[in-house]
Amino acid sequence: MTQSFDFEQALKALQAGKNLTGKEGILSPLIKQLTEAALNAEIEQHLEQDKQPNRRNGTSQKTVKHASGSFELDAPRDRQSTFEPQLIKKHQTTLTDEMDRQILSMFSMGMNYRNIHQHVEDMYGINVSIGTINSVTDKLLPELKAWQQRPLDSHYPIIWLDAIHYKVKEEGRLYQ
Repeated sequence: MTQSFDFEQALKALQAGKNLTGKEGILSPLIKQLTEAALNAEIEQHLEQDKQPNRRNGTSQKTVKHASGSFELDAPRDRQSTFEPQLIKKHQTTLTDEMDRQILSMFSMGMNYRNIHQHVEDMYGINVSIGTINSVTDKLLPELKAWQQRPLDSHYPIIWLDAIHYKVKEEGRLYQ
């Protein structure tokens, strides 16, 4: 059983200047506790609804990345391997797609993979591999291809304005 989140200790850490997010962030233990509680509720509901005799079969650990850092999650299992969690699916390593959106945003602003990797590590304390960043940015390729191949109108109205701005000095005063 996981240790419960200590609000008093978190408040003292916050007052001492520790970060809420990132490596050793104050929020990571709370997010871990809430996620594990939700997964335990999911497996309990699954076992109650299962027509075949089934029961818990321990947990499996995996590192889950999220916008506030990362944590080791103890994901519950069942004997017949019929439990498919909804909050964090099997083989899923990110809590939400927020990290993917951040990576796509940085990529669309022109950052290269190495800079994105370094930025994510600096901001969140998470080591995201270049291959992971590549697979996330590959999600953009179909959208980019569709945009490049979209039908264009035959005519586009263009308005061109041109001006010259002079400073005029009249009777010792400068007019703009």
